[in-house]
Amino acid sequence: MPGPRTLAAVLSVATLLALPTASAAGSHAAPDQSPPGTPAAGPSGPDLTTAEAGNPFVDGWYADPDTVYYDGRYWVFPTTSRGYEEQTFLDAFSSTDLVNWTHHERVLDIADVSWAERALWAPAPIERDGRYYLYFGANDIQSDEETGGIGVAVADRPEGPYRDALGHPLIDAFHNGAQPIDQDVFLDDDGQAYLYYGGWGHANVVKLNADMTSLGAFDDGTTFREITPENYVEGSFMFKRDGTYYLMWSEGGWTGPDYSVSYAMSDSPTGPFERIARVLEQDPAVARGSGHNSVINVPGTDIWYIFYHRRPLSETDGNHRVLAYDRMRFEADGTIRPVEMRVADNFDDGNAYGWRAWGEGAWSAADGGYTGAAPGGVTTQDTDFGDLEYAADVTLADEGAEGGLIFRATGLDAASGAYEGYRVTLAADRLTLGLVGGETTELAAVPVEFAPGETHRVRVTAVGDRIAVHLDEAAEPLLTATDDTHSSGANGLTVAGGSSGEGTALATFDNVAIGPAADPGD
Repeated sequence: MPGPRTLAAVLSVATLLALPTASAAGSHAAPDQSPPGTPAAGPSGPDLTTAEAGNPFVDGWYADPDTVYYDGRYWVFPTTSRGYEEQTFLDAFSSTDLVNWTHHERVLDIADVSWAERALWAPAPIERDGRYYLYFGANDIQSDEETGGIGVAVADRPEGPYRDALGHPLIDAFHNGAQPIDQDVFLDDDGQAYLYYGGWGHANVVKLNADMTSLGAFDDGTTFREITPENYVEGSFMFKRDGTYYLMWSEGGWTGPDYSVSYAMSDSPTGPFERIARVLEQDPAVARGSGHNSVINVPGTDIWYIFYHRRPLSETDGNHRVLAYDRMRFEADGTIRPVEMRVADNFDDGNAYGWRAWGEGAWSAADGGYTGAAPGGVTTQDTDFGDLEYAADVTLADEGAEGGLIFRATGLDAASGAYEGYRVTLAADRLTLGLVGGETTELAAVPVEFAPGETHRVRVTAVGDRIAVHLDEAAEPLLTATDDTHSSGANGLTVAGGSSGEGTALATFDNVAIGPAADPGD
């Protein structure tokens, strides 16, 4: 076998390899979207393509996120996703950059709501005249004979503590067939506040008086106006852009894969609202049950994000939901483009939420990277990509270290870290594509010198049985292979080797991005 060549020499002969490549950004992005990277600053905040530091962006089981911007901070108020008997408090999260999040525990506790006993959910925040209001549902009432419905709490600070403002529900009965749950509060430019709500397939809007704790009336003298659009189930949300009112809602069953978000547009906050399209739905390669959303605008810009919950692919418990956000973009006519649930992690938040370590390897996220230490191991994202483009920056820390990207991985063993699938491995003098399962079969390899401390971008494109591996900015792949042993599975990272002893860092990974692939060609 010839000795290892320098990286420059390898790149100079890369054009001899035959398999064309997809674009560096991948087809997972819309044409005008840049690939994930370091967050850029917009006029008044971050300009991101997705949660580039990783979804879920906070740890724990949460759902139904509502968002608001208060004095330079973005706030997320979610449901604490537990069984109804345990769902008795609300947390909040805040951030100045949508990357680093502060956890505010128990901003509202059922102990401070005299009439509530269980099923505290779907908080809706707003500020008015220096007071902070939080609307919430409680008790999951099934008829007008039960106590519960929609309440309102108030605080002097965004993080609370919030206290029940009325001593009884604000809305405590069914009107127009709408269960009093899943409320959203909206303050229009003219100072009129509205509350949108409803479950059981019916949606209502009511006016709020200036005190924000009592209901007003419409010009015809009515209080509850039905605005139910086609396919409405629950989870209403209202926002306004360029003079147009957007009503969003969830469709399908909240525990099922068909949970999704649709929307309507109107020139009035009370409609009529005619369904336009579904804008967010499950991606079977990324997550299921994506729904119950909110939307936030970066002040002073036309940058918008959709916040929502979703269920990791391996989770079957209905309450195992996590918080995510992605970029939301508009067409020239104001309609919303379908939202892509993108998979990226630059570890700028100093955590690895959404990653799962297998075997004995030690993994840590710090200083904008994700490091694996001896004695080695595997860490994966809960994804199930078949055709894919998968890229990451890899830095070896030790001359004897190896760092790798795994894809289409199945059969992961929690104790040993064993799996079946494919692996691309960087070692000191070699780049290898292997088939893993019991023993590793080498599918392709090329001698390359990788010095410790050097960072290289590794990109895998796999479509059907064709696999190509690119390095750095090479226009052509360095490795190609044809193999149909594995058709889909999880994506992950792995480390091995090392010469400095147990517990020593072996490799650091950064700027991970995974998405569907364009066909690499014949």
